[in-house]
Amino acid sequence: MDINIAGVFYSKEEIAKRVKELAVEIEECFGDEDIVIVGVLKGACVFVTDLMREIKNDVILDFMMVSSYGMSTKSSGVVKIIKDVDAVVEGQNVLIVEDIIDTGLTMNYLRDYFQRKGCKSFKICTLLDKPQRRTCDVVADFTGFEIPDKFVVGYGIDCGEKYRNLPYIGFVQD
Repeated sequence: MDINIAGVFYSKEEIAKRVKELAVEIEECFGDEDIVIVGVLKGACVFVTDLMREIKNDVILDFMMVSSYGMSTKSSGVVKIIKDVDAVVEGQNVLIVEDIIDTGLTMNYLRDYFQRKGCKSFKICTLLDKPQRRTCDVVADFTGFEIPDKFVVGYGIDCGEKYRNLPYIGFVQD
């Protein structure tokens, strides 16, 4: 599937600057406590690795894969865990790192899921937020950028498994 990238929302440099700022916000929130960082695959892979390198706290890195999209550009409305975390999260500070929150369905599901696992604290960090698309009551604790309702690619975010390797965040022609 080839797409027409209509423009750039955020450059490589703008993203790097914001990632460093987010790391400081996260450190201030958790103090000197350890953090279990859970990256949501595949879209957050680039963001979570860059963010983790900027955080000075001791961290445990884990990943999970969830899906409400499949190969579509529209949510199915059903969240499925494809790969669960391996780390023990009971009694731990958990930071979920997501590429983009739009409807909030996935984050709402994960918030409930991790609370049932007995984590000490649960925080959400998203690179991109589309609050106008929200259908669930979800607010990220840490947000990189708020964006309009456009389909985006780059910096780990794909369209049909392509374009993840773009160093910037671009938006697709409507």
